[in-house]
Amino acid sequence: MTENKTTAEEYATAKKLPVRIILENIRSGLNVGAFFRSGDAFRIESVELCGYTAHPPHRDILKSALGASEYVPWNGHESAQAAITSLRQKGFKVAAIEQTESSISLQDWKPAPHESWAFIFGNEVRGVEAATASLCDITLEIPQFGAKKSLNVSVCGGIVLWEAAHKMHFPY
Repeated sequence: MTENKTTAEEYATAKKLPVRIILENIRSGLNVGAFFRSGDAFRIESVELCGYTAHPPHRDILKSALGASEYVPWNGHESAQAAITSLRQKGFKVAAIEQTESSISLQDWKPAPHESWAFIFGNEVRGVEAATASLCDITLEIPQFGAKKSLNVSVCGGIVLWEAAHKMHFPY
């Protein structure tokens, strides 16, 4: 496979998938870096870092992002609630990625044409906080069939971004 790397300038001006990732209190900088890498792969608009989630140039983020944190824009927020408020003002719909009584399967999610979405991923152990999930338009979960019914948070991010790119018909 031939490698055609995009320059920072080309990336900055390229059409983006109208998606933002909100990370709420993610403990591992390695997971944060993996989100940057997946965000770059699907050319999302930004990563929103909330609570005690590490910010670049944290060494673990740089280690797993492999340079993607230099391309994908990011914003810091005191809380996920603050990020939600800001993104709603910009017209984003918001989905928590979490297993709950009321969550729907990711495969059944049907975004309308031209919608912009923010997906919230929570702490590796506790998940998305209940107060945060209550502010969301929808809660989505990834169907799982094993005994643990648990995926690494950054793996969930890659799956959700793949599904979003597919269902939002990106690239257009």
